[in-house]
Amino acid sequence: MKLTRTFGLWSSVSLVVGGIIGSAIFMKPALMASQLGSPLLLLGVWVIGGLITLCGALTNAEIAAMMPETGGQYVFFQKMYGDFVAFLYGWAAFAVFNTAGVASIAYILGTYTEYFIALPRFSPDIEQQFHLYMPGVGTIFPLANIGVKGVTILVIWLLSWVNLRSASFGGNIQVIFTALKVGAMAFLVLGLLFSGSGSLANVTAHSSTIHFYGWPLMLAIIAATSGAFWGYDGWNNITFIAGEIKDPQKNIPRSLMIGLSSTILIYGLINLSYIYMLPIDTLAHSSFVASDAASRAFGFAGGGLIAILVIVSTFGTTNGNILATARVSFAMAEQKNFFGWAGKVHPQFNTPANALVLHAAWTSMLVLSGSFDMLTDMLVFVSWLFYGLSAAGVFILRKKMPDAERPYKVWGYPWLPGLFVLFTGFFLITTVYNDVNNYLNDLSPVINSLFGMLLTFLGVPLYFYFRRLKSKMNTKDLPVV
Repeated sequence: MKLTRTFGLWSSVSLVVGGIIGSAIFMKPALMASQLGSPLLLLGVWVIGGLITLCGALTNAEIAAMMPETGGQYVFFQKMYGDFVAFLYGWAAFAVFNTAGVASIAYILGTYTEYFIALPRFSPDIEQQFHLYMPGVGTIFPLANIGVKGVTILVIWLLSWVNLRSASFGGNIQVIFTALKVGAMAFLVLGLLFSGSGSLANVTAHSSTIHFYGWPLMLAIIAATSGAFWGYDGWNNITFIAGEIKDPQKNIPRSLMIGLSSTILIYGLINLSYIYMLPIDTLAHSSFVASDAASRAFGFAGGGLIAILVIVSTFGTTNGNILATARVSFAMAEQKNFFGWAGKVHPQFNTPANALVLHAAWTSMLVLSGSFDMLTDMLVFVSWLFYGLSAAGVFILRKKMPDAERPYKVWGYPWLPGLFVLFTGFFLITTVYNDVNNYLNDLSPVINSLFGMLLTFLGVPLYFYFRRLKSKMNTKDLPVV
């Protein structure tokens, strides 16, 4: 059985916007403010990060329009680099960035639930006592913040069950929650900017305690840019369901352009409203930045309303990511490059049911493994490694498949994809430097980028295992002479 094309332009746009806007805009601005110490730099990093992401997305759109198949970048990597790199991408998608992305988004839903309910947790002694040390990577604490993690895991399994039962119902949920999310964010921005409770002086007032110059400033910008990249991550979900999109050659590039442009505008306005309400030092130390800004404007009730907005937003984004990301594992399994049962279509619901269950189980393990910032930093590093490889693949396909039909060609070729590849290399190198430095200075219990790479390279022996298994199956299928 094959998956059917059920998603039109606006449901595709909703998947782009809904897959992007989720947790980051409600959590990352505080950390980024503490890294930068400048409201203008904070705004600039969000805008520039969005434009860089848009460049990468439009580069990938050329390939997605050429090969509109379920599985997205996994299928692209097969054409570009062969089965080994494609498998590592698909494995990393499962083991790191797709599942950790779902985990971190749902994690914020659990975190903001504590705005209303005090969730249970173990004592610090118990949390620290049970741990797992990974040589060269760091230490993880599964029992830390167990109440938030429990809510997170519950939401993951609930939405996995919804998408298992019906792809179209999951898509309808996505459209509804994306509309609610964008409408509520418009209310947040207008309410804060026109509340009269903030100050325009906050926009230009730098931190009184954070000052960086030269190379340390560059490292701070790169670290903050990683947070912005997490904010924009999820745009490639549309390529995972390319085989289920109506008129994909037109709708994939259109949905990426409309969705990402809208998101850059939304993020810029939300950050401006935060800065208007909160001085940069206050913003840097906020645990619930959106609710704290709303509380200053409207009182405690306003903060509670925004906390509900965050829960609604992250619920919709978790759904969008669950709906899309299991398709990569499904595509790999269909080609016998993954666990075979993960490639089965449910006979009644016509959905990739086994892949959804597998993703839910592994995502739950990642939730237990770490914190929000650890998960996001790990997945951003690994996902951008493959974004860079994917953009470089445009050059490869232009040479390998010069006569292939290209309904959409990336603007500014070869300069735009070339600059994107160069920037990606610089970003990855400086991120590893920052992560190692933070670990050595006891600022982080884990070297997040190396943890992500460790999980990725666990796929190397699995590649040879599945290759051998596939070879045996093909041998059995040969006719007896």
